Amino acid sequence: MAKTLKKLVSCVILDLDGTLLNTDGVVSEVLKGFLPKYGKQWDGREAKKIIGKTPLEAAAAVVEEYGLPCGKDEFLSELYPVFSAQLCNIKPLPGANRLLKHLSGHGVPMALASNSSRGNIESKISYQGWRDYFSVIVGGDEVTAGKPSPEIFLEAAKRLNREPSSCLVIEDSILGVTAGKAAGMEVVAVPSVPKQTDLYIPAADEVINSLLDLQPEKWGLPPFQDWIKGTLPTEPWYIGSPVIKGFGRGSKVLGIPTANLSTEGHSSLLSEHPSGVYFGWAGLSTRGVYKMVMSIGWNPYFNNTEKTIEPWLLHEFNEDFYGEELRLVIVGYIRPEVNFPSLESLIAKIHEDRRIAERALDLPLYSKHKDDPYLNSSLHSERNHA
Repeated sequence: MAKTLKKLVSCVILDLDGTLLNTDGVVSEVLKGFLPKYGKQWDGREAKKIIGKTPLEAAAAVVEEYGLPCGKDEFLSELYPVFSAQLCNIKPLPGANRLLKHLSGHGVPMALASNSSRGNIESKISYQGWRDYFSVIVGGDEVTAGKPSPEIFLEAAKRLNREPSSCLVIEDSILGVTAGKAAGMEVVAVPSVPKQTDLYIPAADEVINSLLDLQPEKWGLPPFQDWIKGTLPTEPWYIGSPVIKGFGRGSKVLGIPTANLSTEGHSSLLSEHPSGVYFGWAGLSTRGVYKMVMSIGWNPYFNNTEKTIEPWLLHEFNEDFYGEELRLVIVGYIRPEVNFPSLESLIAKIHEDRRIAERALDLPLYSKHKDDPYLNSSLHSERNHA
């Protein structure tokens, strides 16, 4: 997979919220329910400003932006119990469990360095069963200055008994990336805010779309061995809705008849899964089950403003099926979403994705999901699995 060794490292220091855990989604849900108390509606405009900050800094940003009639300390004290009650609902981000098991299994020392308080960190990782993975945990309340100060990472390296230059930091926020580089460490950025990759490129040593795309061997760490014929098996997840008219570019511009799904009601599912190319099985209520490859994301070449779901059923149909119920079982991952220099190169890559998916779906590992009852059910119900 990886062609170039960037630098040898001997340990990994990870951020927690937005890097390993999908905390942002729960924070948004809590604020949606809490702000109406003040006659306000959470619209997400503060999301970019609170990522990577300490809880008090994040509270101050929300209070200021929404003009709340309370101080940041009062707001935080009111919000904190509500958020704490939701800790059990925070899900690992795709690739998080895989990465932690992999590094732990190979004896790579790991530390957590988060602007959250130590107690808050301990609570979150206890729900996930992750405590034993980390030999060191440093919270924002254990240092004099949080990120973007390098102090929290330097303290983690000190407790790991490692030189900063031998540490690899994995971070989702600009503040965290800045802190890691200021500490003299190698930094991989996994941006948690959509369509912001360009902001990270000058600072980070590498920017990846999600933890699924991390290649540890680039840093002298043991490589993953779970890719199969250009695909990464995932836990199956499910989505379904009537087929809608898309942008009209699938057949007309690309020569590829995608069957667009409505994203309405699927916002949480879309936030859980990183943009990229996936594959699996598609069931049409009146026609049968077919191989499928699909993109989720913003399609950078066309610069979409919304995250879309665009499956391509690998079968020749004689007619459109707008309005028909389409159900998908997604069983694997192929690659991250990227931009392309030309339409021709985009089309060529999509056809390569098709060939990879078609071959992979013949493997027993993937072909067994063709018989999933969800694909054949005539009842209109929804199942979402991360």
